Amino acid sequence: MAKLQLREAIRAAMVEEMARDGDIFLMGEEVAEYNGAYKVSEGMQDLFGADRVIDTPISENGFAGLGLGAAMSGLRPIIEFMTWNFAFVAMDQIVNNAAKIRYMSGGQFSFPIVFRGPNGAAGQLAATHNSSVESVYSCFPGLKVISISNPDDAKGLLKSAIRDNDPVVFLESEFMYGMRGEVSDEEDYLIPIGKARIARDGDAVTIVGHNKSYWRAMEAAEMLEVDGYHAEVIDPRTIRPFDWDTVIRSVKKTNRLVIVDESNPFASVSSEIAFQIQSRCFDYLDAPVRRVTAKDTPAPYAKNLMTYYLPSAEDTYRACRDVMYLD
Repeated sequence: MAKLQLREAIRAAMVEEMARDGDIFLMGEEVAEYNGAYKVSEGMQDLFGADRVIDTPISENGFAGLGLGAAMSGLRPIIEFMTWNFAFVAMDQIVNNAAKIRYMSGGQFSFPIVFRGPNGAAGQLAATHNSSVESVYSCFPGLKVISISNPDDAKGLLKSAIRDNDPVVFLESEFMYGMRGEVSDEEDYLIPIGKARIARDGDAVTIVGHNKSYWRAMEAAEMLEVDGYHAEVIDPRTIRPFDWDTVIRSVKKTNRLVIVDESNPFASVSSEIAFQIQSRCFDYLDAPVRRVTAKDTPAPYAKNLMTYYLPSAEDTYRACRDVMYLD
């Protein structure tokens, strides 16, 4: 095992895959000459040249479309968005073209393309730079959506995403790029898309959290441990396809579910999880499913309001105690 920052694990995945397959290239704003806005692609232009690590203008709609054309022509692009908030101007390319052309062409075209970059809150960047987009892209059949919480998953899942023949939305976090964690040094390390990870075993309550929210779930589990209760924490890792079987098995054991989700509450990822669990294992629930989400408002700018806006470990802890009828 090697200890890497999240940015280093993402870079390692891209470097290994680009060395393995000459059809893979990276394209986006500042990925080449500047070594990446968050230094994720540092040194990659020196390794692979300007033909395979390509700077673009501020034109998400344009370079997303260029990537789709390249994918239809047999190449395997990695498209970096400086933030997923900027990808809204490329929505037509992603959801009307990437997600649908394999179906509309009767399988004549495949789309081996990865769209990646930081998602969700990134500090005091105001309302237009703090959106969580996983629920948006999960609405569209044809897209796979991955949201990672640690360096090991980042490397193993990104390598799998790059090899996948369908378009993948790969969601990272600006806050977590400097996070260090153990990463497998297995020669060709792949994590299957669509398989959740049970991060902590328990029998008192199931807590599901992805990306940054996973860490709030783990903090809440530690708080419950002090009270003498063992929470089971699940990191879905893949939002679509979602690993329902793992969550259902856990809920059948704990009989309670709390979902932590940085999305705004209406039509969020947590909304779908709550519906699916009450639909598939209602008879095993001893309490209503609880959700801990961002507040139902655009993200504020003030630091104290931003702290209040986001789901917290304390909010999660209280929700767990609530479904356990302790308060």
